[in-house]
Amino acid sequence: MTEIVEPSHGPIAITEGEWSGWSTWKSDAFEQTAGPFYEKQDTNGDWICAFVAEQRHMNGAGFMHGGCLMTFADAALFTIARNEMRDSYGVTMNLAGDFLAAGKVGQRIEGRGEVTRGGGKTVFVRGIVTGDGTPLLSFSGIIRKTGKRADRIGD
Repeated sequence: MTEIVEPSHGPIAITEGEWSGWSTWKSDAFEQTAGPFYEKQDTNGDWICAFVAEQRHMNGAGFMHGGCLMTFADAALFTIARNEMRDSYGVTMNLAGDFLAAGKVGQRIEGRGEVTRGGGKTVFVRGIVTGDGTPLLSFSGIIRKTGKRADRIGD
């Protein structure tokens, strides 16, 4: 059983179970339904987004649905850009992806990447989604900052 500790704002820390040490954003109902997706910083300080592929994420052929991979890539954009976004809301202006392989049930799906340009209202990100280490999707996206958010200050 995964225990979720809910703060008054911001990400929710997972303290037990498979995702202990990770956090999730309960405030995003779509991502919770599609995932849930989890995030954490690795030992280098880079942000990782992840989930485990289930049958409900597969298409009719039994492979991970492309829409699921793109939904996850969209979430990963914001995880990867978390330091750049800081206390800002944002929207995805552009998201492009190249499918590289098929994801399968049971795989740990991870999104990693880098901010290629930031510092202003527009943040450029590129990344890779893997399934148990196998590249599944290469993606790039642009986030537009839309305003300040009080719940991210001090995270």
